[in-house]
Amino acid sequence: MAASKQQHIDTLQEIRSLMERSSRFISLSGLSGIFAGIWALAGATAAYFYLDIMPFDQNTFYYSIIDQGRHRGINILQFFVIDALIVLVGALGSGVYFSTRRAKRRGQKIWDPVTRRLLVELAIPLFAGGLFCLTLLYHDALVFVAPATLVFYGLALVNASKYTLPDIRLLGISEIVLGLIAMLRIGNGLECWAAGFGLLHIIYGAMMYYKYERNVTRS
Repeated sequence: MAASKQQHIDTLQEIRSLMERSSRFISLSGLSGIFAGIWALAGATAAYFYLDIMPFDQNTFYYSIIDQGRHRGINILQFFVIDALIVLVGALGSGVYFSTRRAKRRGQKIWDPVTRRLLVELAIPLFAGGLFCLTLLYHDALVFVAPATLVFYGLALVNASKYTLPDIRLLGISEIVLGLIAMLRIGNGLECWAAGFGLLHIIYGAMMYYKYERNVTRS
């Protein structure tokens, strides 16, 4: 009797697992978030060194240097674009690597209809946010770019969370809130950007790894 009951439980768990796999991208690795956060903190550190300022320096805000147009003989806009691209490529590369590795370990495909739907839901707010940030640059409002990237990135995560792990929704909401705070405290926009793309990614990535992957990796 007990064996029969256990078989029913195992069957229900298998059905649930199959339904989850067909509707959600569950191969997303917490290590992806951790390394994305590390890349973001490295990019923020490079920006601080380039601007010759310290975080939360109340005497010299980063936007006062940005308004100068050039620093250390380098165009400031070009530096930030290159810095952001390096962070983006590093974070995406880490995400693809660790998520692909997890999918292989679970015997799952990394590219399927769920992945395509997830990317579409991510792309819509990110594309709109990219155009919005370009508009800010066009109007020489570079100081609002960092907060705007946080808000639109958060919206993208919330929008795509229905196709992946539920923790992503909480991360997205946290990014939005931090972006709005940065809008009100433009002098600390760079610190908020580092906290959002750096620390929050590391924290949520570690939580997701502990929650979904640690026991599987050990086994």
